[in-house]
Amino acid sequence: MSDALNWTPAGTPKAEPLAGRFIRLEKLDPARHGDDLWDVLQGPGSDPLLWDYLPYGPFAERASFQRWLDNNAASRDPLFYSVIDRASGQVQGILSYMSIVPEQGRFEIGHIAFGAAMQRSPKGTEAVYLLSKLGFALGNRRLEWKCNDANARSKRAAERFGFVFEGVFRNHMVVKDRNRDTAWYSIIDAQWPAVAAGFECWLSEENQQPGGQLRTLESCRLG
Repeated sequence: MSDALNWTPAGTPKAEPLAGRFIRLEKLDPARHGDDLWDVLQGPGSDPLLWDYLPYGPFAERASFQRWLDNNAASRDPLFYSVIDRASGQVQGILSYMSIVPEQGRFEIGHIAFGAAMQRSPKGTEAVYLLSKLGFALGNRRLEWKCNDANARSKRAAERFGFVFEGVFRNHMVVKDRNRDTAWYSIIDAQWPAVAAGFECWLSEENQQPGGQLRTLESCRLG
């Protein structure tokens, strides 16, 4: 069986706005989004575990947080988006494309920092879906998810979203003066249609009822 491909490199994301049912994604704009992000990521109601496995944070002062946002906004890889709750208009988190390699058709979703209002809600799932959908629409072959192997929350999220575990890179990094073994996950283009259908089923009005979901994302993916 031949592995030959009639290959055309993938397109590059341009940080265009992306709209979903629960959230919209916009390119990170520190001037417009910074106050909300400071409140949801560092304020009194923020998630105390948010920064445990990220290579930066928490931030003791607004000025250092603003410099971090400014640096993120200027970057093209990672390419940062703000997550805006459609009901309230509040910016409730950020995430990014990263490791963008269009000539090989691969990209990663990472640098995820969701405020407490996004966690255990359809909003975080929809944000990952929208970035995944655009990435594959641009012609990519592979979507990656990487996290500290000790980060049980991120590993559960990857599996729930439909990523396939590929292995652990031992002694991969030193982060905050601690060893990081990195767990690798992926979705490839052949798997994406079924994964996308699961997302769409789970996010639908029929499934998302006022009292909560009728079916889990995993069961939606299975059909």
